[in-house]
Amino acid sequence: MTLAISKDAVQRALSGHAAIGLLASALLYLICLTGTVVVFYQEWQRIEQLDAPEMAAIAPDAVQRGVAAVLRAEKGKPATTHLYVHMPVDGLPRTTITTDHQAFHIDADGKIAVPEENAWSEFLLGAHYALNIPGLVGMTIVGIFGVMILALALSGVVAHPRIFRDAFRFRARDNHGVGLADWHNRLSVWTLPFSLAIALTGSMIGLGVVGTYGLAAVFYENDIEAAYAPIFGAEHGANASPAPPANVAAPLAWLAAQRPQVRPTYVILHDPGTRGQHIQIVAEHPRRLIYGETYEFGADGTYHGKVGLSDGHLGQQLAASTYNLHFGNYGGLPVKIIYFLLGLALTIVVATGTSIWLGKRERRGAHDQRLRSLWDGVLWGVPLALTLTFLARLIAGNAAPLTAIFWLLCALILLIAAVRPQPRPKRLLQWLFGASLLASPVAVLLG
Repeated sequence: MTLAISKDAVQRALSGHAAIGLLASALLYLICLTGTVVVFYQEWQRIEQLDAPEMAAIAPDAVQRGVAAVLRAEKGKPATTHLYVHMPVDGLPRTTITTDHQAFHIDADGKIAVPEENAWSEFLLGAHYALNIPGLVGMTIVGIFGVMILALALSGVVAHPRIFRDAFRFRARDNHGVGLADWHNRLSVWTLPFSLAIALTGSMIGLGVVGTYGLAAVFYENDIEAAYAPIFGAEHGANASPAPPANVAAPLAWLAAQRPQVRPTYVILHDPGTRGQHIQIVAEHPRRLIYGETYEFGADGTYHGKVGLSDGHLGQQLAASTYNLHFGNYGGLPVKIIYFLLGLALTIVVATGTSIWLGKRERRGAHDQRLRSLWDGVLWGVPLALTLTFLARLIAGNAAPLTAIFWLLCALILLIAAVRPQPRPKRLLQWLFGASLLASPVAVLLG
């Protein structure tokens, strides 16, 4: 039996199918673009708050005073379960103490200076990490898109047998999209190792969380911390009875004396002010991809051992190396610049891939001005919305609802592009993006 379907219905179905493909491309473009910008996550924090005190290092006793001052500022709030001390590092030479409720920068003497205000940096990281979707859903989606990049990179190589032979071949004339295709293919080849590494580590980070939840459900009675324990170490048993503040200075002094080759990056005080409190220090190891080794101490500063991220089983070392390899946090500013340029190239590959696809549809007679207008809205509207969100943070302060502002701007731009596809919004969006970029440094200096 032949199903009779009208030509208009078929055309609407094809347009709907294309729109779904466009949505997937838009999210992939957003993930790549925010990942490129978030490479400078530490630098963005410094730009957001120029008046925060900075230092190359801080004495253990000053950290102790800072912890005590922040805990005093916690009075009247629910008990905090964790207190984090971000130690000064090359990329972010600031000491910041964070609890479950608040965060402060402290000066070199351990005095509270100013509250931490880095809402845009956190928004940007959240957009890349989970599309600003709370919980497990956002990270799962981003992890799936990491797999998609992996599949696109490998299938692109297989689909173009001469892709490596033609790695430096350009056809200057853009005859039916040939020039655009050449740029797409060349950048794909040049960035292939980077794309594979980023896609694989991104998939591991995003889908690894899902896998851990599954392991916890099957083997650990839904205890997530127990599922993570074989890799990142176990939590100690809690004892909520009151106790004097833990000695944070002693572990830092011990590490400086006994492990002078490592550099502390974080101090984590678990269950502060209770008998169950204990201390962990995360420290970078030179010439290693791992984000750090975790050293364990009691409340009195007694050394209890390390987790084993630096010399434990291969799975531990691999898990601890994934984050730095993905975000480019292992070689200072030169590596960040390289990651930024390669990330920008990957973003262009994603953008040109969809543009090539739209061009092929049009050459086959499937003209859809609305799809083309929507893609222009994605290509130039997303960076415009990011820049305007940054300006909103500088103008309205740290409390500005940045996530809502960004997604509402994106929705508004795409709505206008869909409702008024003629003329194409490309030139206007480019002009607005350029103007907002020029306004950003001025707003930083005036702020």
